[in-house]
Amino acid sequence: MVNTSQPSVVGLPPDDAPPDTQSLVLDVSGMKCAGCVRTVEKQLIACEGVLTATVNLVTEVAVVETLVAPPVDPDTLTARLAASGFPTQLRASSASGHGTDGLTHWLERKRQEQWQQRQQLAIALALLLLSSIGHLKHLGGLTLAVLSTLGFHFALATVALAGPGRAILVDGWKGLRHGAPTMNTLVGLGTLSAYSASVVALFWPGLGWECFFDEPVMLLSFILLGRTLEQRARFQATDALRSLIALQPATARLITQPQGASQAGIEVPASCVHVGEWLRVLPGETIPADGVVEAGESTVNESMLTGESLPVTKRPGDPVVTGTLNQTGAIALKVTEVGGDTVLAQMIRLVESAQARKAPIQRLADLIAGYFTYGVLALAAVTGLFWYFIGLPLWPEVLTSALGHAHTDHMMTAQSSTLLASLKLAIAVLVIACPCALGLATPTAILVGSGIGAEQGLLIRGGDVLEALSTIDTVIFDKTGTLTTGKPQVTACEPLTGHLDAPTLLQLAAAVEQGTQHPIAQAIQAAAQHQALAPLAANDFETQIGAGAAATVTWQGIPQRIWIGQGDWLSDQAISISPEAEAAMAAVSPAETAVYVASTSQVLGLIAVADTLRPDAAPTVAALQAEGIAVHLLTGDRLPVAHTIAQAVGIPLAQVAATVRPADKAQRVRDLQGQGQHVALVGDGINDAPALAAADVGVSLSSGTDIAAETAGVVLMGDRLANLLGALRLGKATVAKIRQNLAWAFAYNILGIPVAAGVLLPAYGVGLSPAIAGGFMALSSVIVVVNSLLLRKTQGLTIQT
Repeated sequence: MVNTSQPSVVGLPPDDAPPDTQSLVLDVSGMKCAGCVRTVEKQLIACEGVLTATVNLVTEVAVVETLVAPPVDPDTLTARLAASGFPTQLRASSASGHGTDGLTHWLERKRQEQWQQRQQLAIALALLLLSSIGHLKHLGGLTLAVLSTLGFHFALATVALAGPGRAILVDGWKGLRHGAPTMNTLVGLGTLSAYSASVVALFWPGLGWECFFDEPVMLLSFILLGRTLEQRARFQATDALRSLIALQPATARLITQPQGASQAGIEVPASCVHVGEWLRVLPGETIPADGVVEAGESTVNESMLTGESLPVTKRPGDPVVTGTLNQTGAIALKVTEVGGDTVLAQMIRLVESAQARKAPIQRLADLIAGYFTYGVLALAAVTGLFWYFIGLPLWPEVLTSALGHAHTDHMMTAQSSTLLASLKLAIAVLVIACPCALGLATPTAILVGSGIGAEQGLLIRGGDVLEALSTIDTVIFDKTGTLTTGKPQVTACEPLTGHLDAPTLLQLAAAVEQGTQHPIAQAIQAAAQHQALAPLAANDFETQIGAGAAATVTWQGIPQRIWIGQGDWLSDQAISISPEAEAAMAAVSPAETAVYVASTSQVLGLIAVADTLRPDAAPTVAALQAEGIAVHLLTGDRLPVAHTIAQAVGIPLAQVAATVRPADKAQRVRDLQGQGQHVALVGDGINDAPALAAADVGVSLSSGTDIAAETAGVVLMGDRLANLLGALRLGKATVAKIRQNLAWAFAYNILGIPVAAGVLLPAYGVGLSPAIAGGFMALSSVIVVVNSLLLRKTQGLTIQT
């Protein structure tokens, strides 16, 4: 259970507070096609208190958003789905453990299902082999004493239906009984119809019907073969999620003191580690919890989380995260996060939720899938009636082709042969129709696409984000912390009054900046610490996003209000800016950012800081422009600073906007969207959150604030801007695969169903037996899943850094 209610943020545009909501994650079994997905969603949404329900056919997961008050009982949801033929259980809450317990159980369940599927497949193939050997006589082959008798084939078909086919028949009946027929309903009706007609022919030979017990046996064999291949391909599509789950180590080595990198330590289960404890990690071991290095030095391989291939040196004071590999030296770390709060657990939740979210392109397939099975049932009935009453009497010469054999074992009457042929055509229509291909077309591609992203340090929140990425033609960069490293240093501290020196000015500013985490604030605090300036007492903090900060600071025993910020904001506070202060600000280098420090009566001085460009900023901008994407710079900093950065990375000055307030950033995004552009915004701070939400795709660096990461649709785990280009390419490639899958699914059903219905019989004598139709149906789903897996082979997805 994951709480999704968002905290309020000062400075964001006021909105009506939404009701508190929570998300329940359910593991749903028994879904075989898009019709099943539609049924599960309808059953969940019909429950009181449920706001939305998103069901993924591939991962067999339902994400249900419900109201917190009144609470929704998960048992009610699971019971409702179980009664509809879909056994369901609530996934374990991340708050109760490491956040991967439920996923681990899901993984184990999928492995068990694969084993059961292989067992069923082996039985089905054995039945198919026996059936084929027994029918060699039809091909001029051997006639075996036992294997060629009708009694043997009757027993074989009975065993096939009662054994590997039983689950299909039961599931199909449940769907039909609840008014929600599925693919299993179609297959079950087809196999039972063929079996029943053959039983009638066996026990009442006077009718002159043909026994075709081989049809249900072959049909079930092809269905099970297709499902086994599909299951394996679907399991491969979850590689990224399984790899992340496998990163969580089972044990940790607990030590008693932070200087204990050389201690032996006591091995305990990783799930028993608490925040504040110390752990020892040896070379070659996986780090079991998020923490900070207290002793020792080593290199750590973080490629499994960030996509960065080079190891990172870790020294005392550096953070380390769960699942990364310690390589060269023993280290002692202090645990800061465990369980569901670790970076690894958050990544797993993000990847899982991304694979559950649908792309808008899937809406048409979902709409059709909701009525697909009903349409096929009606069409099968119409097919049988048409051929019995109109088609075969009109074209009697196609009777042999419709029956699907070159000769008969019995002399049939015209009426009985017409009825049998019509029945076989109706059965072929039932079993060739494939709602599975429609249901798998989008989620399998999203599953593979989001998995590729996770492997390369890209957390993409869902299919809707991947689809939006494919349309992006304009990218807007924030400056501080995005194009720059976000770690500016104080370059000047200039008092503007005679009674204040530079250290005191810096001391006052550092006291105010205790209340914020903006990069400029961090630079001021770092400079004060570097000079060993004693911290001053401060309270009543106020932060105006993108403008400045204020606090009441006790200096020389007197509390007084101190303000830090830009000139227009100070003017809004009725603080006058002297000509001397304006002249000092004008003299600041374009490469520096300066803020005023003021009391309620006057400007006390200014502090300037300078930031450095990220090494991959200019190459990333050039690569985006080479692909025809317009690049803009949007910053709250002064215009000279913005122009300096823009020139350094190659952004045209006409596409630079400076001194932009947070609310205005979102408006700038909407202005570009109003011009028909599809906009991605890259930012990292609280002040970027409104614009990130307004953009078609918001992109946040992993080092950014939590609110920015929560608002963004894409998180760059390695803080590498070069990954942005990979995300855009991945979005385009994934949507291309989805379109290919949907085109195949629609084309297959549009062409296959009429052929099975006998459209080609009058002109060409071409028809499909139920068994061959079932084989085509199984193959269609396999093709969709395999085509999605081929996304990994697409050129240009590898992110170059």
